[in-house]
Amino acid sequence: MKIDNSAIDVLPIAEAPHRSAWRGSLLAGVGVLSFSGSFPGTVFAMRGFDPYLVAIGRAALAALVAVICLKAAGAPLLPPRAHLWSYALISLGVVLGFPLFSGLALDGGASTAHSAVVIGLLPAATAAFAVLRAGERPRPLFWAACAAGALSITVFTLTRGTGRLAGADVLLVLALLSAAVGYTEGGRLARETPGWRVISYALVLSAPLTVPVTAVLAVATPMEPSAESLAGFAYVGLVSMFLGFIPWYAGLAMGGIARAGQIQLAQPLLTLVWAWLLLGEEIGAATIAAWPCSCAWRSRRPAAGGAVWALDWCDGSAQDGADSVTR
Repeated sequence: MKIDNSAIDVLPIAEAPHRSAWRGSLLAGVGVLSFSGSFPGTVFAMRGFDPYLVAIGRAALAALVAVICLKAAGAPLLPPRAHLWSYALISLGVVLGFPLFSGLALDGGASTAHSAVVIGLLPAATAAFAVLRAGERPRPLFWAACAAGALSITVFTLTRGTGRLAGADVLLVLALLSAAVGYTEGGRLARETPGWRVISYALVLSAPLTVPVTAVLAVATPMEPSAESLAGFAYVGLVSMFLGFIPWYAGLAMGGIARAGQIQLAQPLLTLVWAWLLLGEEIGAATIAAWPCSCAWRSRRPAAGGAVWALDWCDGSAQDGADSVTR
């Protein structure tokens, strides 16, 4: 009888990694779909507001939503003291760094399409930080493929300019490094804490800076609000800065930061589509060709699809898969 019970118990354990990987990819895909509209949303917002106001103000808006959610759930407004350093890194990375650097790059002349392709290096950067901070160990072939993808993006960037990195390209590199740090730390914390609380704590921790700075910028900088600029600001503040992180962090925690993070290879293509549809940007042949080159190093893994927005499902799935993503 004891042997039978052991046999019964083994089966769910054997199936858990596959189930977790599938759910992690699914959730990461929902997050990527949300993030793919960030660049077009930023461009729309900057048509009526200062770039610095857009970058900092979106975090202040998201912090307000985060406080409401934390209070409604009866959760503490501040993160555990033991994890303050990790939450500070998330704040510096995805709350402040990425919005500021990417917004300045777009304001400095980089097109949405060009920026999307350069940011295609983000999965490789995230995988590197996953090794340093989360203890993950991708195979050597994975890194060889990462190098090939990075080379294709570098060649694209240099050939589209004067043969050297432009100021906007440097800002985009800083943006992707910032995001990689924030994604890694958030995915690591989401193994134990629901994803919505992870991003909420990072936003609240940044609020003493973002809220007063937003107030000053709102008074000191010119504003010409319009329907499209307000819509763009609302998108980057509510979706890009908060809602998108709920499935994204849950997916990273469940599927593995390096592995599930590769779903973001689809983001440049989605952003190119939004840039064409919403902004009327012309997508050159070199831009289109650079994207599949960067995707060529994607190893085989479960496909992402669908949209699951239930917070309980996201959080429960992340907890179920947390123990299976690191070996």
